[in-house]
Amino acid sequence: MNHRRPHFVKSTTPGIVIASCLLSLALVTRVRAADDAKDAPNSQPLLEAELIFQPIHLHTHGSCVVECPNGDLLACWYQGSGERRADDVAVYGARRRQGEKQWSQPFVMADTPGFPDTNPCLLVDPRGKLWLIWQTIIANEWHTALTKYRISSSYEGDGAPRWDTSDTLILKPGPEFAETVARQCDADEKTLDRLPEPQRDRARAYLARRRERAADKYFIRMGWMTRAHPLVLDGKQLIVPLYSDGFDFSIMALSDDWGTTWSASLPLVSHGGVQPSLARKKGGTLVALMRDNGPPPKRVLRSESTDGGKTWSPVVDTEIPNSGAGLEVISLASGNWLLINNDTEQGRHRLTVSLSDDEGSTWKWSRPLEFDEPGPEATTAAYPSIIQSRDSLLHATYTYTLKGKNARPGAGGKPQSECIKHAVFNEAFIRAGAK
Repeated sequence: MNHRRPHFVKSTTPGIVIASCLLSLALVTRVRAADDAKDAPNSQPLLEAELIFQPIHLHTHGSCVVECPNGDLLACWYQGSGERRADDVAVYGARRRQGEKQWSQPFVMADTPGFPDTNPCLLVDPRGKLWLIWQTIIANEWHTALTKYRISSSYEGDGAPRWDTSDTLILKPGPEFAETVARQCDADEKTLDRLPEPQRDRARAYLARRRERAADKYFIRMGWMTRAHPLVLDGKQLIVPLYSDGFDFSIMALSDDWGTTWSASLPLVSHGGVQPSLARKKGGTLVALMRDNGPPPKRVLRSESTDGGKTWSPVVDTEIPNSGAGLEVISLASGNWLLINNDTEQGRHRLTVSLSDDEGSTWKWSRPLEFDEPGPEATTAAYPSIIQSRDSLLHATYTYTLKGKNARPGAGGKPQSECIKHAVFNEAFIRAGAK
């Protein structure tokens, strides 16, 4: 939802300074630090990138990528004439065969006729089954989202997967949901005197609406949406990170039986902490990093869980800027963590990858994966999805939007401006460009 969030008092620390590196707008870009890189593909800096399909006039957004058991890449996204208010939006996919550089022609993965299908995410679970989880928007508003999922054991052939089963993911939070929200509202109300009167009135109304919705069965059961990859704990517990634009905060869907039953975590109550992405520390603590849809300062938000995602610590700002755009964090085979994020307070003209060697406490190395000078005609890269393939390379897909003179004219004068881009790189690429 795009309405303005009321201002609340937030703690802040200085933002990190990210080194910049220009990435060519060419469809295929290669960055090598040595001519002999082919003999040590993960020790020399590597970056290759290509468009999954050529820019089109339709809105293409919210991609997710996985590696299939045979080494192929499978990506999905949603596409149509808009988002929640466009009833032609469907979920599309494409695959890139192992060893090839081009992607297949896009194919439909989910389409509910007459309704928008949005926000897909993918998972290959430890059993080797593919999950597609997405939302059908029932009444053209985000808070009317209904989460669905499909599971496939036959998805490595050409075209769309053959689905074994499909179902809905509906949460039924208990009374502790409203109690958790009420406690946070009580704490927030104690800070209202610090705000100027117009902001104070808006904040008071916002908190009253939040309390009311937390007691409404419709609002607490509907409107939860996916963005980042699900996480599997110990090969058996599935955690699907969800968020609500009706509440402006996040929650986790938990299943110990591969979707036969679901339970809800306690909510991660905040003012705009949405689209959580999960990583697990060596000691078992889960860390959720979130997009900041709330008031300034615009920072990546963070919460932790020590009980497998059932309860969460208070949501706090990190030092990392976030422009109110999607992000993702993963733990790597090296033990490092990787964060991909629009690390600016405004705009989506820079998409940066960062490395941490202390499980997200600090991010010592950062390098832009995409960069353009900020402005109304800046090419943007946003809503990333990131995985590490079995060869230790890193694969990102993201929305890539050309604007102004960079967009090609299409039929009927509509600019051919939107597509999904794929980049493959390694840790050495990030370290080589970091300062």
